[in-house]
Amino acid sequence: MIIGIGTDIVEVDRVAAKIEKGKGFRELVFTPHEIAYCEEQTNKYESYAARFAAKESFLKALGTGYGYGGVHFYEIEIRNDAAGKPEVHLLGAAEQLYKERNIRQVSVSLSHVKAMATAVVIIEGL
Repeated sequence: MIIGIGTDIVEVDRVAAKIEKGKGFRELVFTPHEIAYCEEQTNKYESYAARFAAKESFLKALGTGYGYGGVHFYEIEIRNDAAGKPEVHLLGAAEQLYKERNIRQVSVSLSHVKAMATAVVIIEGL
């Protein structure tokens, strides 16, 4: 059963500008794993923006918005499996919310081009 669907679109330049300010945005939003991954990419800001969009999409799919239940962006981690498929990994309060809501599966799709990044998240429950 589908619990929720979320989508978001982000301007790559906005995310790049926030990261370049150097005031901790990157560390407040992204996990060390995500930072390492994005920094290795040729178009790193596109990767950061796509992950930011996925985090927003996840919160929209939950229907909670940012900050609900103490969930922070860095507790929603986007990783790629061995084949390159993006996956959502939850930490801390986000993982607790996952368990409380009896979520069975979270699917995520990312896409980006030079100027824009987008993500779609589908959350399924028991």
